[in-house]
Amino acid sequence: MISNFGIKDALDVLLVAALLFWLYKLMKQSGTRNLFIGVLAFIGVWLLTSEILGMRLTGTILDKFMSIGLLVLVILFQEQIRRFLEEIGSNQRWRGLRRLFRRKLEGKSAEADEMEKAHRWVMPIVYACMNMARSRTGALIVIEQNISLTAYEKTGDMIDARLNSRLLENIFFKNSPLHDGATIISRGRIASAGCILPVSHDSSIPRSLGLRHRSALGIAQATDAVAIVVSEETGGISIAHQGKLSTHVSTAELERCLTHLSED
Repeated sequence: MISNFGIKDALDVLLVAALLFWLYKLMKQSGTRNLFIGVLAFIGVWLLTSEILGMRLTGTILDKFMSIGLLVLVILFQEQIRRFLEEIGSNQRWRGLRRLFRRKLEGKSAEADEMEKAHRWVMPIVYACMNMARSRTGALIVIEQNISLTAYEKTGDMIDARLNSRLLENIFFKNSPLHDGATIISRGRIASAGCILPVSHDSSIPRSLGLRHRSALGIAQATDAVAIVVSEETGGISIAHQGKLSTHVSTAELERCLTHLSED
């Protein structure tokens, strides 16, 4: 059997291993890692009893569960499956190829214009967060990346205004009716304010952090968006991205992070 193991079989094993690793990473970011490990353990027990040991009774019972396993997996991991399909459908995977052709056709000036345009929305956010941190004004700003945030934009009030720091500060002013929700920035514009975001139930989040931080991590786990939090209690700045929450971020670090994202 080993002698028949060829290049195609090795490639098959590598693809399955890569898929499992990607799924594990995705589940870890979304806080469902233990559930994913449990599913893998159940499949392992099923293969061991029915295929290797040939235990008919146990294998028959587990076969019944496996017959409806696909439906159960869709129900359990519907958010992760949705994110997986959205990432495949996004233009992130083809952006490098598109830039390569654009450089050949338009030269370096087009790339420089694109970077300058992206940098324009970075500084207004940094200045607004810096001023709100000084005055200890609570804020939650979400920056759309490749996965659309239209569904979350509709939960708030549509604004569609040019991005500037004063408008952001006015939105999160304590007497403003929109200061409790999240403000979503899409394509360099303030798309919506007062939006409702999914709340993360990750047990690793310190209890000292409030709903804004949990909502920031929740949207970072559900999408590829970047969420910025300004704490009302401490004035500290936090960033949530790719399922991770970074606290006590300086304005210089915030600028570097947003500039790096704008260049990707």
